[in-house]
Amino acid sequence: MGTAVVLTSWLEPLLCLAGLLLIVRAKQLREYRYFAALLAVRLLSDAVLETLLYRHKFLHLTVKQFYVLYFYGYWTSDAIEAILGFFMILSIFRLAMAPLPGLEKLGMIMFRWAGTISVALAITIGFGPHVTSNSFITRSVMQLQQTQSVLTLCMLLFVCFAIHPMGLSYRSRIFGVSLGLGVMATTDLVTAAWLAHSPNMLSISSVIGGISICLTLTIWGVYFALPEPERRMIMLPTTSPFFQWNRISEVLGDAPGYVAIGEVTLDMFAPAELEVMRRASNKMDTPLSA
Repeated sequence: MGTAVVLTSWLEPLLCLAGLLLIVRAKQLREYRYFAALLAVRLLSDAVLETLLYRHKFLHLTVKQFYVLYFYGYWTSDAIEAILGFFMILSIFRLAMAPLPGLEKLGMIMFRWAGTISVALAITIGFGPHVTSNSFITRSVMQLQQTQSVLTLCMLLFVCFAIHPMGLSYRSRIFGVSLGLGVMATTDLVTAAWLAHSPNMLSISSVIGGISICLTLTIWGVYFALPEPERRMIMLPTTSPFFQWNRISEVLGDAPGYVAIGEVTLDMFAPAELEVMRRASNKMDTPLSA
């Protein structure tokens, strides 16, 4: 079991680096910038934490210094990855809904509110009686990760249902990235529930988590290594709920018009408007009286 943990810990940064290179080669760094940032954070985190874990004696660190550096390095990287996960969900949704800008705008508002509430909830849960700074960080980040995992699974479910109406296919990178996130999110939720009932199974959960991450990185690498089919032009019937809700969403985003109600007096107009009205009145057979 220890060999599996060591193997996955060394394999993960290599797969992260390969994923970054494949995104650059596919010339889609701009579209998947949050995805690339997530891989870069994992790569940097793995490099720093593995160095601390296996080379701390050569760095002449005391046990307390090693614990502080490893603790804050581990949970800081987890918090950054969870936040980047929220931005990845937003970017994937935006790419998937590009043909329907009205629904895209409405969905972005909903996801932003969900993300804001999730962050506030994670911070609130972190507080409690006799809470130390370490336990506050641990509880808050874990809650943030679990909320992000739930939103990720909702996003994957939506992409699966909307993939054909949006002109996509199961070979598209939008689906591939969503699938990888779904695998990772499912593993995180299952292991969190497992450890809550069986804390002594920490070593097995570490192996499962490492295998899940490597599997996710492999899925992403395959999708970016293979050519992506072009997006089909979507043809929606007028009775389609996607078409109807997109029109409603676009109308909701327009500014309303205004009409004058009641008596209109001259002091309501600007001087330039009054001058135009005066000149137009002079050209009439019966000029308007001021």
